[in-house]
Order: sequence, then C-alpha cells, then structure tokens
Amino acid sequence: MSSRYEIIIYWSEADEAFIAEVPELPGCMADGKTYQEALANAEAIIHEWIETARELGRSIPRPKGRLMYA
Repeated sequence: MSSRYEIIIYWSEADEAFIAEVPELPGCMADGKTYQEALANAEAIIHEWIETARELGRSIPRPKGRLMYA
C-alpha cells in the first residue's frame, strides 16, 4: 500500500517509539519500535482513516505532497 500524503516521523523519548504523523489527515498518526514499523503502521492507518471518513460521509483531503513549514 502506498499513499501520497506527507508522513512526518520522529523519535519520542516519552513514548520510547518512533511517531508517524500525517498532518493532512486530522488525528491520523501511528507509532512503531523502528522507523520502518512506524512508516508501515502509518500507511495502514491512512487507509483506515480514509475508509472511516467514507463510511461517515466526511470529506477526504487531497494529498498536497510536501508541506512547507517555517
């Protein structure tokens, strides 16, 4: 599975895990013991987020690609 949404992955000392956030999909995030596991979990959660939004009749943002931050 592959998505076109930006995924930001970082290490969290508090969680002792890698955290993967998907800024374009509110509340969409995952974690993992490794960077690769966090990425794979994020891909699965993106799919679930989109399926849930469809079931609830909510709009699904189009992927914008790389987001710019200050």
